[in-house]
Amino acid sequence: MYQLFITLGIFTANCINYGTEDRAGTDSWRIPLGITLIWGAILGIGILFFPESPRYDYRWGRERRAAQTLRAFYGVPENHVVIQRELEEIHEKVEEDKSLQDEKWYEMFSYPTMKQRLFVGTALQGLQQLSGANYYFYYATTVFKGAGIENDYVTQMILGGVNFGTTFLGLYFIERFGRRPSLFYGAIWMFVCFMVYSSVGHFALNRDDPTKTPAAGKALVIFSCLFILGYASTWGPIIWAVIAELYPSRYRARAMAIPTAFNWMWNFLISFFTPFIVSAIDFRYGYVFTGCLGLSAFLIYFGVMETKGRTLEEIDTLYKLGVKPWKSAGYVIPAPEGEAEEEFGRYQEQQEQQSGGPVSPSENQAHIGPRLTPQLGVTDSSRPPPGHTQPDNSQFNVPSQQSSSAASRPQDIPGGQDYSHGPGPGPGPGSGPSGQHMQEQSVSGQ
Repeated sequence: MYQLFITLGIFTANCINYGTEDRAGTDSWRIPLGITLIWGAILGIGILFFPESPRYDYRWGRERRAAQTLRAFYGVPENHVVIQRELEEIHEKVEEDKSLQDEKWYEMFSYPTMKQRLFVGTALQGLQQLSGANYYFYYATTVFKGAGIENDYVTQMILGGVNFGTTFLGLYFIERFGRRPSLFYGAIWMFVCFMVYSSVGHFALNRDDPTKTPAAGKALVIFSCLFILGYASTWGPIIWAVIAELYPSRYRARAMAIPTAFNWMWNFLISFFTPFIVSAIDFRYGYVFTGCLGLSAFLIYFGVMETKGRTLEEIDTLYKLGVKPWKSAGYVIPAPEGEAEEEFGRYQEQQEQQSGGPVSPSENQAHIGPRLTPQLGVTDSSRPPPGHTQPDNSQFNVPSQQSSSAASRPQDIPGGQDYSHGPGPGPGPGSGPSGQHMQEQSVSGQ
């Protein structure tokens, strides 16, 4: 959503600029600047009604408000096991943070795998700019003149409209396919588009008078739009989601600031040096971005964890366990010792409160029935042992929604919990409070 509204703002500004270009006097620039005050006022007033994150409220002693925020977010009762489990995870992290209150800011770098995560985040933000997207937005006028479009404002409106419209695809891709596949294939798509664009511009376009080679000009426009389609639906929005999920909550703000600073640094360098580079090597400049896109695909495959369906705490655990990025999508995080019995006890207590009396195992079993595990696509009785990986059977995926604090919402499964993040307990058919029986069944499969 962050990137979507940025692109909406850019497209709206392009339209306003086009509508005021012919106005006499200073109105042509006063009106666009004045309208920006409206959006600032909306943001300033709206943020007063925006709830704090559950982690922030819990950290400052507002446990009840944290629970209410989670209840509204997940759409389940406050005493639901999903809410209780997440509050416990937050409590553990808050207590851990309190033990490190006197820690200096630079000690963040000594946190397990933090250097690796900072490198990945910084590289992703730098490569987002080195994908060449801003090259199109800043210097597309020459390209579009080759297709007979002389008005600079029309050029910006076309690119801004494509950028905004195709960003909606990113909202679908990030949930349907996950982060790694979307970024990997997005980099490949942009690689091909830029390779064709650079080759046509260098070998086929008449750079002295682009109107003499209209076919080449149209090809450049088409591949410019195709490139922006790939960027706006993958690297534009998804990079920000990945950066927000990389770091543990207590270091999140400081850690995110470093990659973001590199993003703006590369943005400035590209906008400043592009005119000089283009005048020296013309459209061959695109081959520089092509090489960076190839490097981007390499980094995604070997360096970026799949964070779809994971909370911040679980992502932190993946890094601490040293899980290989290409195995992270189906990795099942081992449950802490004793958690199975505790969670089953909470479940029984919840059932007894709802029914007004003790619930027998047979009633539990009838209540629950077979449940699908959202991420793994298997029933509780066939979950794999902890630490094993499982193919992502996307045809069984239960739809979920996205947030900045957790990669997806657990499903409100009647009588059960969300098992997409690990082999959490739960009474499946023929099982009891012991987690050992479930693990024996999980080895044998369905």
